[in-house]
Amino acid sequence: MNTFSFIIAAPLLVWPVAASAQLNVLISGGFSGAYEQLLPEFERTSGIKVTTGSGASQGTGPQTIAAQLARGVPADVVILSREGLTELVAAKRIVAGTDADLARVGLGVAVRAGTPKPDVSTVDAFKQMVLKAKTIAVPGSTSGIWLMTDLFPRLGIGEKVNVKATPRGRDATGMVAAGDADLAVMPLSEIVHAAGVDFAGSIAPEIQFIQVFSAAVVAGSGQIEGSKRLIEFLASARASEAIRNSGMEPVATSR
Repeated sequence: MNTFSFIIAAPLLVWPVAASAQLNVLISGGFSGAYEQLLPEFERTSGIKVTTGSGASQGTGPQTIAAQLARGVPADVVILSREGLTELVAAKRIVAGTDADLARVGLGVAVRAGTPKPDVSTVDAFKQMVLKAKTIAVPGSTSGIWLMTDLFPRLGIGEKVNVKATPRGRDATGMVAAGDADLAVMPLSEIVHAAGVDFAGSIAPEIQFIQVFSAAVVAGSGQIEGSKRLIEFLASARASEAIRNSGMEPVATSR
């Protein structure tokens, strides 16, 4: 009888610990499509519940991931561009050695659904397209910063194009769908499943910007092991299909 009682009671002692595990995640838009597909399976198989908030990888606004961490928004894991993560590492916001690259994605062009798709296959075609557009939506974060401070100036069209480029974060496709912008230039993963827009194509390889999205544990997290389990799951072979379905390519190696 004593042995039987012990066998029944042991799970009752262990289960509440697993059930109470809770993670807070801050994620930027580029990896969100894959993350939303994968999260239910992680919660089901791990017994860990996850609360998710969003923010930009880089920039100066109050909703960047860095700004949210600085003002004390609770977070155990961040998922954002490698450029943004590098800034967090420098600011000592990340637990050393916990960062992992998850996926890479290039830039594409979105137009309003049902409208003619412009040619974006060559550098000159891309240049003429953005010059003709009245309004261009770009991300407010890493890739948008690169477009406005690097690519457009390098093509000799910075002064003409930047005045009509509107940084809008995840709402860039919404502007195009509503007709408030002629087109958007942004990560392919933020275009492929967006409502009201069509994918016109990826920009030419000569001017392409391949963005890597990474994850890491936030310094001060009280859920180090659970956070590592989530990152390992997102970086595993099991996540590859969802990552590809979202328009990205998995990154096989972790740092």
